[in-house]
Amino acid sequence: MDEEGESILLEDNYYQLLNVSKTATAEEINSAYRRFSRMFHPDKHSTDPNKKKWAEQIFNKVKEAYEILSDSHKRAIYDTLGKRGLEVDGWEIIFRTRTPREIREEYERLKREREERRLQQSANPRGTITLSINATDLFMKYYDEYDILEDAAIIPSIEVSGMTIQQSIDAPVTLRNTVTLSGNISTQNGTGTGSLSVSNRHLSSERGWTELECGIGNGPVFGFKIFRTISRLMFVNCWTGLQFTPRGIVPSFASTMAVQLDAHSVGYLTYRAGGQSGSSMTSTYVRDSEKYHLNTALQIGNPHSFISFNIMRKLPQHDLKLRLALKFGTFGAIAEYGAEKKVSQNSSVSAAVMLGIPSGVMLKLKWSCSSQTIVVPIHLCEEVVPSPVFYATVVPMVSWLLLKKLVLDPIAREKQEREKQRSMEANFERLQEMQRQARATVELMRETYSRIRSDEEKKKGLVIIKALYGKLPADASDHEIPTEQAGDSASPESPNSYSEVIDVTIPVQCLTKDSRLELLEASKSELPGFYDPCVGEDKHLTIQYMFHNNLHCCTVEDTQAVILPRNSMYILFTGTFNTKPKYLR
Repeated sequence: MDEEGESILLEDNYYQLLNVSKTATAEEINSAYRRFSRMFHPDKHSTDPNKKKWAEQIFNKVKEAYEILSDSHKRAIYDTLGKRGLEVDGWEIIFRTRTPREIREEYERLKREREERRLQQSANPRGTITLSINATDLFMKYYDEYDILEDAAIIPSIEVSGMTIQQSIDAPVTLRNTVTLSGNISTQNGTGTGSLSVSNRHLSSERGWTELECGIGNGPVFGFKIFRTISRLMFVNCWTGLQFTPRGIVPSFASTMAVQLDAHSVGYLTYRAGGQSGSSMTSTYVRDSEKYHLNTALQIGNPHSFISFNIMRKLPQHDLKLRLALKFGTFGAIAEYGAEKKVSQNSSVSAAVMLGIPSGVMLKLKWSCSSQTIVVPIHLCEEVVPSPVFYATVVPMVSWLLLKKLVLDPIAREKQEREKQRSMEANFERLQEMQRQARATVELMRETYSRIRSDEEKKKGLVIIKALYGKLPADASDHEIPTEQAGDSASPESPNSYSEVIDVTIPVQCLTKDSRLELLEASKSELPGFYDPCVGEDKHLTIQYMFHNNLHCCTVEDTQAVILPRNSMYILFTGTFNTKPKYLR
C-alpha cells in the first residue's frame, strides 16, 4: 500500500470504533480492545511494509480509544465535549481538574458569551409592513340612490384602504446599553400619521434593566420602563409615560407580573391605566409544549371587556401549525382559524380566516422572512355569509397546493440535486480516500475473516453470506443481493469506481463473536472497514446470513441497533425493520 497522510476515517467516535456502547463496562472495553489489537497489530502484518504501516495507524487509533475510555476522567470529558475537550488548547486545559457537570456549565457559559458578542455586533433590524385591502365589493355590492344598474361597473372594486410600515434597529453602544431607533408611518382612508422614537435600554444587573424612551408623533412622548426579576419563577415590568397633545398632557401607566406555574405554563396579570386605550385589568394563562400552544385571557375594563381562547397544534414533522381562536366581548364576537407553514429555515407563510360580528369576514395572509414580516388583511364581507367564508378557506389552500406543486417543489428538487452534485464533486477526493482506507482495513481483516468464517461453518453458527451498506434503490425495501456468494472476494469497490452501496461482508463477519453479531445504535459508517458512500443520504445495511443451515436476510436503518441471529436465532433491534427477516430457500 502506498504511503499516505496521517488522516484516518475513524476520527472521533471511539465507542463506534471499538463497537461498544456508551454504557460499556471496563471489562467490555478491555475485551473489545484485545479483539481489535489481535486483528490490527502491526506484527501480524510485518511481511508487507505497506500493510504494516496502515496497521500501525489503525492500531494506534484503537489504542487511543482504549486509553481514553478506560480512564474514567478522560471518558467523562470525552462524553461531555468529545475529542476537542481532551485537547490542550487555551482555556480547555482547565477542564483537567473539573467534574463533568462543571465542564458542561463552563462550556455553556462560553457558548452564551460568544452568542451575546455575535448579537451585539448585529443591528438586529425588525420590520412589519401591513397592507389592508377592502374587497367587500366581491360578495356584497352596494348602490346609492343615484346609481343606475345599467351603468354599474362589471369588475368589482378592490381598493387598498390602509397601509402601515414599522421598522426598528438596535445599536449596542456598550455591553450594558443598547439604543433602539423605531418608527412607523400609516395611512387609513387617505389620512396619514407617523411617529419616531428612540430608547436606551440599560442592563443594571443580572436581575433587571431600565429603559428611557422619547418620541414624536401626535405630540412629544416621554416614557420610562423597568424590568425586574423577583425570583426564579417571577418577574414584573412597569411602564409609565406622558404624551403632550394639543388637548393637553395624557399620562399612561402599564404593569405586568408574570409567574411560571410549571415547566410549560406561565400566568400573566396586566394592568393598564390612562392613555388613549382606556383602563383595563387582564389575566392571561399561556401553556406551551412540544405539540400544543394554549393561550387564554380575561380582560375587564373600559371601553371593552372580553374573554379569549387560542389554541395552536404543532406538527413539526410537517413544519406546520394549525390555529383556532375564539373571542367574545362587549365589542361582539370573533372566531378565527388558520394554518402556518414553514417553507425554509428562516421563512414561513400563514393564512387565517376571521369571522366576526359585526366586523364580517376577513382573510389574513402573512409572510415572514427572518425578522421582516408582510401582513395582508383582506376584508371580504361585512356580514358572515357562506360564500366569502367558503372562498376564504378554499382559495388559499388550492393556491398553496398549486404553488407548491408547480413552483416550490421543482425549485426544491433542483436545489437538492444541485447541492448533491456539488457535494459529490467537492467530496470526490475525500470519498476516494475513505474508500482507499476502507479497502486497506479490509485487507488487514482478511486473515481474521477466514478464521472466523471457518470456525462458524464448522459449528453451523453465524456465517455472513453477503452484507451491503448504503443507499437503497428507489422504492425498494432492501438491497438486491447478488446470486453469487461473497466468499473471500468481498471488499469495497475498486479504487477507480464509485457506488452508493458498498460490500461490507468481511467487516461484518469479523465483528461476529461466538455465533453472535452485535452492532450499536449508531451510524455504521464509522465501523472498521466501513465508510459513508453517500454523504447526506439515508443509508441501510442489508445482511444475508446462514445460521443452522438456514438462510436468512434482514435490512436495517443506518442508526438501528442489531443483534443476530434471531430468537434462539434472534435479532434484537430498536425501531422497526423496514422489512421482516426473509427466510430464503
